[in-house]
Amino acid sequence: MASVTRENIGLLNDKLTVQLSKEDYYNGFEQSLKKYAKNANIPGFRKGMVPAGLVKKMYGQGVFNDEVLRKVETELNAYLNKEQLEIFAQPLPLDTDAGKLDMNNPAEYSFSFEVGLKPDITVDASAIKVTRYKIDVTDAMVQEEVERLQVRNGKMTEPESVTGDDNVLNVTFIETDADGNELEGGIRKDNSLLVKYFAAPFRKTFTGKKKEDTVQLQLDTAFEDKELDTILGDLGLTKDDSAKYFKLLITKVGLIEKAELNEEFFLAVYPNKEIKTEADFRAEVKAEIEMHFDQQAANQVYDQVYHHLVDHTEIAFPEAFLKRWLQSGGEQPKTAEEAEKDYPVFANQLKWTLISSKLIADNKIEVGPDDIRDFAKQQLFSYMGGQLNALGDNQQWIDDYANRMMQDRKFVEDSYHRISTDKLFKALESQVSTTEETISAEEFAKKLHHHHH
Repeated sequence: MASVTRENIGLLNDKLTVQLSKEDYYNGFEQSLKKYAKNANIPGFRKGMVPAGLVKKMYGQGVFNDEVLRKVETELNAYLNKEQLEIFAQPLPLDTDAGKLDMNNPAEYSFSFEVGLKPDITVDASAIKVTRYKIDVTDAMVQEEVERLQVRNGKMTEPESVTGDDNVLNVTFIETDADGNELEGGIRKDNSLLVKYFAAPFRKTFTGKKKEDTVQLQLDTAFEDKELDTILGDLGLTKDDSAKYFKLLITKVGLIEKAELNEEFFLAVYPNKEIKTEADFRAEVKAEIEMHFDQQAANQVYDQVYHHLVDHTEIAFPEAFLKRWLQSGGEQPKTAEEAEKDYPVFANQLKWTLISSKLIADNKIEVGPDDIRDFAKQQLFSYMGGQLNALGDNQQWIDDYANRMMQDRKFVEDSYHRISTDKLFKALESQVSTTEETISAEEFAKKLHHHHH
């Protein structure tokens, strides 16, 4: 009769030993051998008529090994289910009798496995204190967004010459030496830039310039750091090339005439709202900015909750087991040194997995097919730039898209994780202790930059 014994060998680390007698596996071996004989294709014999002795001689040991190992796996899984052991990953083989397996001398066999046990944890979200930031949306921020929308919905014109920072220039970058002589085999690349992208002292160089005019420049003086990085990338260059010289050939001068603040413009920006006045339009723009910041503030609260849980929840791990598992249990084998190096990040991720799983269970968070289907529709909505009304009344097309995504296993798994996490944080938000604080957009941006995971 097969048996499984359990022995503690370390913190949250047990050894399970499966003991098999001949009676546990030999009948299964003989049955498997008969099935093999029925289906074996051996030249000179009709299918199903191969002598049992020949089949045993040719394939017996392999079938014997498979049957013993299958029985070991069955007994091990049955024990884990019966004892309801919560383990990390898969059991790792320790001492085994695999090398002693002999179909001609069936005997008692012993196979040992190491398991890492998940710890019991308790998480109290009510002890968490967070700050919810209310971002002050100023008139200047509203004005900046209104102007951006005017440009976005504006009309491109082609004035004769450059008049200011808002002019659009189609240009060709032509690599030269310091004296402006074109380099043979040098870089030649077209681009389109706003005058305001250039460094402030350099912009006046373009005033009055027309199509076919040229401007000589050195990259690191013509552009500030942020724009310089972009230009270098476009030209296929690196920071080390910042001092290179170029002649800029203007191939077109453009200017976007901003859309007028009238009902036609209001309808283009907000097609589902009946906005008649500039005051109502600005109020709508402000409400959208506030909604954007409110979502960012909620995400920042989630970030605070996450860090509190990870930083203040003490969890013990079977460290030695997990490091051994990292070496052999992943997709790619690792050396002991690699496992040691990767372990801190791995343990941190594992910690959050345990905490979130516990909280999802405690808060009875559930994700159903309708949640995933709605998530797919929302994703489509974002792809369309928030303009699902562009599809008209074609609701069937949207439903078909969602149903198609429901057949994508990876999408369903990823969506399940995102939705359950989002539901969890929404639940925790109502449990934590919250203090509200008004803050400027600039100060809030600093907090987002310095506090993330």
